[in-house]
Amino acid sequence: MSEKAKATPKDFFLWLGAMIALYLSVGSFIALSFEYIDRLVGTSAIIGYDPYSGGIRFAIASLIVVFPVYLILTRILNQDIRHHSEKSDLWVRRWLVFLTVFVAGFGFVVDLIVLIQTFLSGDDLTTAFLLKVITIFLLFAGIFYYYLQDIRGYWKTHEKNSKMVGYGVIALVVITIVSGFIIMGSPATQRALREDQQRIDDLTNIQYQVTEYYRTTEKLPDSLTQLQDPLIGGYIQSDPSTGESYEYTKTGNLTFELCATFALPLPEFDVAKADLSDYMVRTSKETAENWPHEAGRTCFERTVDPERITPYGKEALRPVGY
Repeated sequence: MSEKAKATPKDFFLWLGAMIALYLSVGSFIALSFEYIDRLVGTSAIIGYDPYSGGIRFAIASLIVVFPVYLILTRILNQDIRHHSEKSDLWVRRWLVFLTVFVAGFGFVVDLIVLIQTFLSGDDLTTAFLLKVITIFLLFAGIFYYYLQDIRGYWKTHEKNSKMVGYGVIALVVITIVSGFIIMGSPATQRALREDQQRIDDLTNIQYQVTEYYRTTEKLPDSLTQLQDPLIGGYIQSDPSTGESYEYTKTGNLTFELCATFALPLPEFDVAKADLSDYMVRTSKETAENWPHEAGRTCFERTVDPERITPYGKEALRPVGY
């Protein structure tokens, strides 16, 4: 009887690294899939650039980096087992593989419970909800099946089938990542949209300083240079891409115009899907209402309402409760 193989530090860290990479890849895939579902058929009101979508970009980056690590480590481990069959009985492999099967089976069962509970409670089984349930169902079922077959030694004797599964998973992950770029835009597009968001933030700041100037002096400034007085206004930002000053024009005693050149149209905001209890959604809705723009030079007309923006010296003259 041959002596059982002992797990070396190399074996331990290779298997641990492979399983960690698997779990991170699964988490990133689920996060991306759910986000895509929400943006296409779900409740996401923002289509295109979302300044609060850092988690999505992190998930894409994680999948791009971690999934290949999982593939490489798995390939190394499977090749090692094919050359040294006794390593299929390493304790670290048995524990981690059985743990993965357990987690996948548990997630599979919980997914079904959530579906049945939602149905019995009378809640709407929306398209987005059903797609998320199906995504979890297929993902955990696939992981459960693959590693159950791995425990039985199937992939060791059917290398061709193992490669086919691998190619299929790679194709699915690539499609998921590419879909992210299609929905969110390329890195260059995202950079341009972030710059447009910065332009909106800068115009909002200038608008605030103009109204503060009015509250202080009871008149609108003739130019932006008047706002750079540290005793009245403050620092005025310039365009983040060109470095040029934003355009400000006093068009009347109580009216003015702000202009900027945008790289891209403002991403579409779907009011029908808006969950206004979410602060970020409300902020995006206000942006869509107050700063709508297409690509190129866009001007925004503003009117100061003396009843709402009262000069500081006249606030004390207001009736109590006004």
